Amino acid sequence: QVDLREFGGGLVQPGASLRLECVATGRPFSTYTMAWFRQGPGKEREFAAGISWTGDNTLYGDSVKGRFTISRGEAKNTVHLQMNSLRAEDTAVYYCAANICSCTSGTYISTRESKYDYWGKGTQVTVSS
Repeated sequence: QVDLREFGGGLVQPGASLRLECVATGRPFSTYTMAWFRQGPGKEREFAAGISWTGDNTLYGDSVKGRFTISRGEAKNTVHLQMNSLRAEDTAVYYCAANICSCTSGTYISTRESKYDYWGKGTQVTVSS
């Protein structure tokens, strides 16, 4: 079994930064494509950021592009989401997700929820004055 746990959520003011961390246990982390999804109040879950299993490629949703950065930690079982210039619209539960990837290119990332096999329980990020 693969377990994903998110850390780092909290309440911040608009314009502030926050850094989320996802820790994976079980199957070697480096074999997974990792992503962050988020779901705001009354909204559908949306893709925020993803990173290929090799770290050679990253992908961002339009709503966070230029403000968020996803990275794989030096420890291979971690992934981070650096969130800058936070807005009220970023308020959401942020979920870490992982999919087992059989691809060999090292660049594959999916934005589709159905492609992800494992999910964390989420961490709340609230941006409010």
